[in-house]
Amino acid sequence: MNQSVISFRSVNALLGPILFGLAGLMLIPCVTAWYLNSPDLRAFLITNALTALCALVLTFLMRPSVLRLRVREMFLLTSLAWISVGFFGALPFILSHIAFSFTDAVFESVSAITTTGATVLTGLDAMPRDILLWRSMLQWIGGIGIIALGAAVLPFLRIGGMKLFQTESSDFSEKALPQARRILARLLVIYLFISFACAVAYGMAGMSLFDAVNHAMTTVSTGGFSTHDKSLGYFESAHVEAVAMVFMIIAALPFMLLLPVMRGRFAPILRDGQVRTFFVALAVAIAGLVLWLMHTGQETLFLGLRRVAFGIVSIVTTTGYVSFDYTSWAGLAIPCFFFLTFVGGCSGSTSGGVKIFRFNVAFMMMIDNMKHLLHPTALLPRTMQGRPLGDEIMRSVMAFAMAFAISFAVLAVVLASVGNDFLTSTSGAAAALANVGPGLGDTIGPSGKYADLNDISKWVLAAGMLLGRLEIFSLIVLLAPGFWRY
Repeated sequence: MNQSVISFRSVNALLGPILFGLAGLMLIPCVTAWYLNSPDLRAFLITNALTALCALVLTFLMRPSVLRLRVREMFLLTSLAWISVGFFGALPFILSHIAFSFTDAVFESVSAITTTGATVLTGLDAMPRDILLWRSMLQWIGGIGIIALGAAVLPFLRIGGMKLFQTESSDFSEKALPQARRILARLLVIYLFISFACAVAYGMAGMSLFDAVNHAMTTVSTGGFSTHDKSLGYFESAHVEAVAMVFMIIAALPFMLLLPVMRGRFAPILRDGQVRTFFVALAVAIAGLVLWLMHTGQETLFLGLRRVAFGIVSIVTTTGYVSFDYTSWAGLAIPCFFFLTFVGGCSGSTSGGVKIFRFNVAFMMMIDNMKHLLHPTALLPRTMQGRPLGDEIMRSVMAFAMAFAISFAVLAVVLASVGNDFLTSTSGAAAALANVGPGLGDTIGPSGKYADLNDISKWVLAAGMLLGRLEIFSLIVLLAPGFWRY
């Protein structure tokens, strides 16, 4: 057999267990719907059966004689996994008594699984609890999927400079696979522990058990879905906002570096370059905007610090919670939040965006170029994270930056061409690609909803969410004719 042929049976055999896991987790809203005597119990039972049946077929009836997992299969599996979970996750919405349209159901599910947090739903305060729980769970599932993607898959596929973070967990060779599984299992334990701690902290801050559990799942996944239309502004609590900020920041840190922290070793995370840059960026942005708002008389020190800190942490970590409509501030605030939309957290976290380490690499390239202008023949060592920063990584980062910019421009132009205004088009494209959630303006801003957009806009934005979540190249490589050529 030609070894260049994609092993579709191998991809299906690995996609099956993913859907089995989704079907298993779907039992939780099933039990919730049964306990609450919800009319949506039937929708969850049907979806659970369909998901489990498809998983069974893929896992056992299409099992290959020899499992092959190479670069092509990994690209295809990565994209199909997110698309499949997004589709099956939409089925409870489609079959529920709320009468979701197909477009709205897929948009909500894709927004959840990519942890974007853009929602088409209104009236969340009166929404059935089983539906609210399911959309929060989808974000939580997406969060752990993102950690696995960043820790294992993307470094292996050499996407966007992620090879810099390659470890045993990103080596799919037969020798390294057991170690990779152990590391990913530890990451899952950390994710579960942080989720539990976040729920307890929310409960101690005054949330009900249901709100605490839901918001813990959407905080740790940096997804931002809430059980209330006003998001965290519903609680009007500085304690709730403080808990949210702490856990949003934790979730935006590299989970691989949280392993030693759990053992009481803080040195690795404190020495990490992108972690230091992340905290410096947060501090500078918060301090600068607070001082400007005080200078212009729009905020006092303490209230301004509370509002600005929460808003910037929420946007930079790509969570998208809202406690105050920051678009009501005039002048500098709106462009500040727009540009912060692109930043994102650290590599190996649940946050989206461009990622801090790429800004570090770009800055190093700029300094390196300036030094070469002064000393053309000098040999200048380049290192980051204690590893050599080779030309391959630098080219990969630049290629990602170009692909991100082109994707943003294309999405914004398409959104404008189907009837959206400039602010909605540009901020919507940015929010989708960076997986942030709220955009700017009256339509999709912090006080708006995506429900008012037309169906074409919702499909475009859903595609943008997947594109951003999969670091662009994981998805667009499938469009290359050479990918499928034998």
